[in-house]
Amino acid sequence: MDHRINVTEFFLLGLTQSLQGQKILFVVFLLIYIVTMVGNLLIVVTVVVSPTLDSPMYFFLGYLSFMDAVYSTTVTPNMIIDLLCEKKTISFQACMSQLFLGHLFGGSEILLLVAMAYDRYVAICKPLHYLTIMNQRVCVLLLLLAWVGGFLHAVVHLVFAYNLPFCGPNVIDHFICDMYPLLKLACTDTYVIGLTVVANDGAICVVIFTVLLISYGVILHSLKNLSQEGRRKALSTCGSHITVVVLFFVPCIFMYVRPPSTLPIDKSLTVFYTVITPMLNPLIYTLRNGEMKNAMEKLWTRGRK
Repeated sequence: MDHRINVTEFFLLGLTQSLQGQKILFVVFLLIYIVTMVGNLLIVVTVVVSPTLDSPMYFFLGYLSFMDAVYSTTVTPNMIIDLLCEKKTISFQACMSQLFLGHLFGGSEILLLVAMAYDRYVAICKPLHYLTIMNQRVCVLLLLLAWVGGFLHAVVHLVFAYNLPFCGPNVIDHFICDMYPLLKLACTDTYVIGLTVVANDGAICVVIFTVLLISYGVILHSLKNLSQEGRRKALSTCGSHITVVVLFFVPCIFMYVRPPSTLPIDKSLTVFYTVITPMLNPLIYTLRNGEMKNAMEKLWTRGRK
């Protein structure tokens, strides 16, 4: 017998109960989503079409933008539509799908940022061997590992959430389906599952964030061996990478490195790493990257001819 017999859908409380606030947020998030999609897809197209951007760094950057576009799409459109609806309902299956896809792309993106840090480490610390170490096979393998890691991370969440007994309360005080709000509604003791979420999300975030900071520390330390021009270029690239890493990880760590609970600030933090960060990534990477800007200008002039 299905122990979820009473709950076939959930009600999302969303970000605010105020109708005026919902209208304002609708306009703001719609604009953010348009900018996110245009910015990220523009980077994907530029990387695919431009012959000058054939280095591993742009291979990963193209995929990061693709992941950002899809990651944002798993959350934002639904949230935008909900801001116009009086009754914000989501079916059980749709809720599980959103949970799975959000963690699949979020997890894959975290691991892709590790691959990008490794790429910068090799480029700056072992420049003469860069193209032999970061050959096409290695790049594809690193990308594949990021996807597989993200998939395993998401499957763990899905298995736990899908088997939780929901027998009555079905109001989620959030704008998306995530583990902590769902654990609150389960009709069972969720302490152990809560700890697995802390391990699966929190521990992974802390470990990877630490690894990334150490690797960028090593990279920045080795810059003294470069010429002034090389140092400036490396600092610019690493600076943009570190910015993205901090923007993505700090809210995630705050969310998941604590005893399983839901705090009022959670919604704002979730907005930050699901909606704002995917929009900022293309801006951060393109504004600080001369080659990327040149390639986009060439595309633009070619398109106008």
